[in-house]
Amino acid sequence: MARKTYFVTGTDTGVGKTLVSAAILECARDMGKRTLAMKPVASGCDDTPEGLRNEDALALQAAMTESLSYEQVNPIALAPAIAPHVAAQQAGRALSAERLVGFARGLQIRPADLMLIEGAGGWRVPLNDRETYAAVPAALSLPVIVVVPLRLGCINHALLTVEAIRADGLTVAGWVANRPDSAVMACEQDTLNYLITHLRAPCLGVLPWAEEAAPEELARYLNIEPLFEN
Repeated sequence: MARKTYFVTGTDTGVGKTLVSAAILECARDMGKRTLAMKPVASGCDDTPEGLRNEDALALQAAMTESLSYEQVNPIALAPAIAPHVAAQQAGRALSAERLVGFARGLQIRPADLMLIEGAGGWRVPLNDRETYAAVPAALSLPVIVVVPLRLGCINHALLTVEAIRADGLTVAGWVANRPDSAVMACEQDTLNYLITHLRAPCLGVLPWAEEAAPEELARYLNIEPLFEN
């Protein structure tokens, strides 16, 4: 059974959740850890001879140490590159927290030191008219890793995301700052200092900008020891 399981969310969509998740997996590999990962729902999938495939899910599959089929990594693949609940409606499928929790628990029984479950978009992304994705980590009682993009507005978005996670009764296990653009944001160090002081959770690393960033190269910017404590 997976010894440590974490849910990875972001302050918004397009902040680098998959890149950070893959880098964490590579860092854990370097530590000699066995790893698993999944992205239960992925929209924006390409139609291939093997079926619908999502770039993010494939990246997770490549970065983990254990061998899983694509369907285990990404059990619900949707073609349109739009919000998951809308993509599911267009495909005539229904999303529910209960179903996603079942997929996650099925993977959790496999032996591993670390398992990551990557969400979609931010913390309150809808699954249907009644539930948001936050219901999944809540049902599993998972600690959360937050990805924060270093750009204007990130302090507000990060504080609100962390506040919502804690209001849902979950723990913020740590956060990773990611540079999503080639241009360094103004007063970046001041922003980092404020986040370090006010998020009240370990900063697991600050990833540099790289147009063709390889997770194994970015792993050296991380310190994931806090994820294995306790």
